[in-house]
Amino acid sequence: MQLGMVGLGRMGGNIVRRLLRNGHTAVVYDENPAAVTALAGETGAVGAGSLEEFVQRLDAPRTAWVMVPAGDPTEATVMRLAELMQPGDTIIDGGNSFYKDDIRRAQVLDAKGLHYVDVGTSGGVWGLDRGYCMMIGGHKEAVDRLDPIFSTLAPGLGEVPRTQGRGDRDDRAERGYIHAGPSGAGHFVKMIHNGIEYGLMQAYAEGFDILRHANSPELPEAQRFDLDLADIAEVWRRGSVVSSWLLDLTAAALATDERLDGFSGHVADSGEGRWTLNAAIEEAVPAHVLSAALYARFRSRQQATYADKLLSAMRKGFGGHQEPK
Repeated sequence: MQLGMVGLGRMGGNIVRRLLRNGHTAVVYDENPAAVTALAGETGAVGAGSLEEFVQRLDAPRTAWVMVPAGDPTEATVMRLAELMQPGDTIIDGGNSFYKDDIRRAQVLDAKGLHYVDVGTSGGVWGLDRGYCMMIGGHKEAVDRLDPIFSTLAPGLGEVPRTQGRGDRDDRAERGYIHAGPSGAGHFVKMIHNGIEYGLMQAYAEGFDILRHANSPELPEAQRFDLDLADIAEVWRRGSVVSSWLLDLTAAALATDERLDGFSGHVADSGEGRWTLNAAIEEAVPAHVLSAALYARFRSRQQATYADKLLSAMRKGFGGHQEPK
């Protein structure tokens, strides 16, 4: 199946690579011509020098996946594509857009006879090999037509044990992707996913900070422990109830730099944590842990701790994020 990709950064480029490795074809465009030339030369994708050429090279019904920074860049790209594409075509936003923007864009595109599909995409820089977990919003007709794309990008069943009691429920969830609902639902689910991610990361970071200070001179001598944090992270990966991919990344960071001197501890937030709390307020749902995790990131920009450095290490591990020094 053919897919057009706009934006060839860490995620967009690897999505194209995964698709082409598995028999699909792609037309690619990026504002940086060198990125287009490099990816086309590496994978055999068809490069385009402008959005106009990009749309011309797509076969009807066209599908354009937008993978550029959320906010104004995504807005401008989606609306420009909407001017160039034809009724029956589909525009996918695979970034981390605010779900209310998805609802608005879908209404605008629907009036033009275009489909709008929002795909909350998790997998980071590892998605090329591991696959991408996807939470999809949009009309069933458009989502079903694009199933070969989503199925290829998803991790598949892999070695994850099947959940007992699922019976005959939709097996797409087991393979790593779901049609969450109408436009906006995909990014809403991904927004909450990222809010939870903040809380999980903060719990690991604070726990390891306590372990690191277990030999503090403020403690009675009999209560002081000089602990090997790298070994603790490693053993917890092996059958512990707190094992996870985030813990895997923590173990990898500590194995090579236990003091985390290579990280500033300045921890950014990309918006989803704030949006999650806004949703909690609108729904009158308490979210103590998620709000505390977001505020901890704000504080890290004033005075960083060891816990903050570990958060930076995890963000670099799963998303390639480089925090400022």
